[in-house]
Amino acid sequence: MDRKPVIHAWIFARGGSKGLPGKNIRPLRGKPLIAYAIETAQKSRLIKDVFVSTDSPDIAAVAEQYGAIVPFLRPAELASDTANERMAWRHAIEWMRSQDQFAPMDIMVSLPTTAPLRTPDEVDEAIELYLKGEADTVIAVSKSARHPAFNMVYVDKDKYAKVILGQYEEWVPNRQAYPPAYDITTAVYVSGADYIMEQDSYLKGRVQAIVIPEDHGIDIDTLLDFQQAELLLAERVKR
Repeated sequence: MDRKPVIHAWIFARGGSKGLPGKNIRPLRGKPLIAYAIETAQKSRLIKDVFVSTDSPDIAAVAEQYGAIVPFLRPAELASDTANERMAWRHAIEWMRSQDQFAPMDIMVSLPTTAPLRTPDEVDEAIELYLKGEADTVIAVSKSARHPAFNMVYVDKDKYAKVILGQYEEWVPNRQAYPPAYDITTAVYVSGADYIMEQDSYLKGRVQAIVIPEDHGIDIDTLLDFQQAELLLAERVKR
């Protein structure tokens, strides 16, 4: 590519949420949850425009209030509990390719609303890693407190407990002896528009990762998660 790649942020926010109804615009320390994702994208050094894809007029109104672009209301079939979010990503890319109002998107940065503690610097770190050209997708991970090769099992139909990952043939006495394990967070996903249209899962390609603190990767799904995020944000303000 001769020109500088165009990088847009997209925030995908459904109106429905069974775990915590209305969570995307629920006030979190004085601001609707979605505002944190929008403001993080706006503070990025590398992101050009910030878009929101939603099926909810209420979410759309709040997103526009905070300066995001809401070019359409997402079709209902792409916003159900069972809808594959990657199809919503493709819908956004197809829309961008059908219009000429905004610069064509080469790289999509997906910033889920549910990770309000990620930072703009972490988003830019993920983008910069992607721009090195050695990954199809870049994600953010945090160090896991548990290790699936040591202290996590599944129980088979005969009630036998078996280690989830069995690739380590020799018994290891403690978790520290294994390579570190990481949890995938919802903080940021960076991928090429062409790759998203070609592949139905980011895990099928070359996936690189940035490592962020565990609290930065908190994923809000329940009221307890929301309350924990409030406490962590309060602590951040004190620093």
